[in-house]
Amino acid sequence: MTAYIQGRNVNLTFRPPNRSPVRALANFDIEVEEGEFLSIVGPSGCGKSTFLNVLLGLIRPDSGDVLMHGRKISGPGTDRAMVFQEFGLLPWRTVESNIALGLELKKVPAEKRRAVAARLINLVGLAGFEGHYPNELSGGMKQRVGLARALATDPDVLLMDEPFAALDAQTRDLMQAELLRVWREARKTVLFVTHQIDEAIYLSDRVMVMSKRPGRAKTIFAIPLPRPRDYEMRVTPLFNELKLEIWNTLKDEITV
Repeated sequence: MTAYIQGRNVNLTFRPPNRSPVRALANFDIEVEEGEFLSIVGPSGCGKSTFLNVLLGLIRPDSGDVLMHGRKISGPGTDRAMVFQEFGLLPWRTVESNIALGLELKKVPAEKRRAVAARLINLVGLAGFEGHYPNELSGGMKQRVGLARALATDPDVLLMDEPFAALDAQTRDLMQAELLRVWREARKTVLFVTHQIDEAIYLSDRVMVMSKRPGRAKTIFAIPLPRPRDYEMRVTPLFNELKLEIWNTLKDEITV
């Protein structure tokens, strides 16, 4: 059976003017099942975010294929959406109008935009803040808006590039739990890039460890923790065994 998302022998080299080429991905392979939550960890600069941008359709690889539903990705599409580390909210737009931005660009009628935004505001726990502006929100609330905005166009795949990196530790823990709740309800396929092994284990069905640049898929770990997940799971022997196993695979790729 063909995987929902496939990357086959993907190679990509950046060639900036007046500088040496940078080989970002080499013979990179990945398979993701529909509805799966897969996290990618790896050393800085190994191509994690680059691959998300390839999958989003913003960057074309030099060779190899990236497919969804068995069809080759040739550019951006409404079946994929990205949640970035930087919130990227428009400061002159309210929570509601930031969430509805993608629908507005697609010329969706105002009444339907409002209905979709209202549903997602409830989903991400922002009821009562519809009319607030970004400067009136905490970091966690801004990231909830970013998540709702990505979900507004009803993509099949949600790409998340270190979305909680800018948050404090307590808010990050809360947002992880919130993301799992939203994922269960929205039933999207998620690719999640992070530097935090704990975060990857807690959220994911599988965790991919990438090699140092040029990035390759080094090892993929199945995460046999039951769902729904709770915070206390992080102190169980199985969780810590997985953390140590992933760390031992990753540490050889980290250049000090």
